Amino acid sequence: MGGRRAAGVVPGAAARDSGFSGPPARRRNLELLLILFAIAICAFGDASMELAVKDKLPSGFVVQIGGLALVALLTHLVVRQWAAYADPLILPISVLLTGLGLTLIHRLDYATLQQNSANVVMAGGQAMWTVIAVVVFAGFVIGVKHHRVLQRYTYLVMAVSLVMLVAPAFFSGDMYGARRWIRLGPLSVQPGEFTKLAIIVFFASYLMANRDALALVGRKVMGVSLPRGRNLGPVLVIWAVSLVVLVAESDLGTSMIFFGAFIVMLYIATERTGWLVLGCGMALAGAVAAGTLVSHVTYRVNNWLDPMAYYTHVVNGNPPLGSSPQLAQSLFALAGGGFLGTGLGKGHSILIGFANRSDWILATVGEELGTAGLMAVLLMYLLLAQRGMRTAIRLTDPFGKLLASGLAATLLLQVFVVSGGVVGLIPQTGKALPFLAQGGSSTVANWIMVALLIKLSDAAGHAELAVPQDPAETLTISPEEIAAARAEYGV
Repeated sequence: MGGRRAAGVVPGAAARDSGFSGPPARRRNLELLLILFAIAICAFGDASMELAVKDKLPSGFVVQIGGLALVALLTHLVVRQWAAYADPLILPISVLLTGLGLTLIHRLDYATLQQNSANVVMAGGQAMWTVIAVVVFAGFVIGVKHHRVLQRYTYLVMAVSLVMLVAPAFFSGDMYGARRWIRLGPLSVQPGEFTKLAIIVFFASYLMANRDALALVGRKVMGVSLPRGRNLGPVLVIWAVSLVVLVAESDLGTSMIFFGAFIVMLYIATERTGWLVLGCGMALAGAVAAGTLVSHVTYRVNNWLDPMAYYTHVVNGNPPLGSSPQLAQSLFALAGGGFLGTGLGKGHSILIGFANRSDWILATVGEELGTAGLMAVLLMYLLLAQRGMRTAIRLTDPFGKLLASGLAATLLLQVFVVSGGVVGLIPQTGKALPFLAQGGSSTVANWIMVALLIKLSDAAGHAELAVPQDPAETLTISPEEIAAARAEYGV
């Protein structure tokens, strides 16, 4: 046994070395293979789309795919060098979703130009933001030595993030009925995308420090243990801030993700169903109040309840006030796609209008890739979140566990509120679909999230494969001295 430890072999590691828990070189080689596979899928999809739209590949096709491959391989080299123990699935999934998003945005640019040759195309700008996001990703992976460093700046990050969260209510005008952007010259920044990450860091630190108090049993109501009144303060503050965001900025999506992430992390930290019941009740009360008092939210609820009103309730040639054809067009696109889809480049989801490259881009997936393609995309999001939850289980420190699970839960919440709005399950929220949708702030924030998951899984891999220290090596006296002391004291 001593020889095995001296050689750096962990007892039982042979069983763990299979699959995704092997040595660093095996993990990185698997990651590289999966990244190459992801690039091949994106290249095939882009070629299929170009042939369907123009009957030939453009002269810059090789450059486009080569650029994607170069960026993806650079991210792999960064992870191989500075996060060798990281989960090998996180990066390939992110690359595949990002590449698919670029293909879909490029495809929708063609349709936009067919409608009007003067329309602005988005694929070039999205490619630029992807490069910026990857540079930020690399800087984060290289610069942050360990995720626990983030704990040092918990309250500073929280203060800055709260200012960023409410800033659009005062420093931006309405855009598409909501106030979630801050304009900086020709650029517009959506601070909510970055705020959600900063707030998760704060939640993880706060809950780690206060989980014992929050887990204390208060009183039971109808068999459910509800928390004590003194522990409701932070929850009420978070709820109030989410309502401020909802009312002042008409941003239903951000407030849902903000409050939902806190309740999920609170439940993970305390394992008390009372928090879930209380959180769901408060969320329902806030949603009812917003649907009644905020006109923008009211319009979206009405469109959700009757998506065909834009066409069926026309009076004197005018549709009802606040009605929109987007949900109806989305449902038409999803129905037209069937199970296998019309094929990339052969759909008509451009009819959804200006938002077809943001939250409604999922309708293009459903129409041109069909239900099968739509489910594959949703399963990729689910798998990415599963890797985050798996990382949380493998980590040994409470802060890391809460941070990893919070990131995974937030990803699922955002995918749910976006996809739920596109398919008519819930009112449309206007949030961008992670990785797929067009948007600079969203792209950069999503790759920062990937960097966080990479660092967390790297720390988990280090802990999992660490060589256990021989207890005999920690002794400061010899075994003979211990035996003599026991004999002297009759132990």
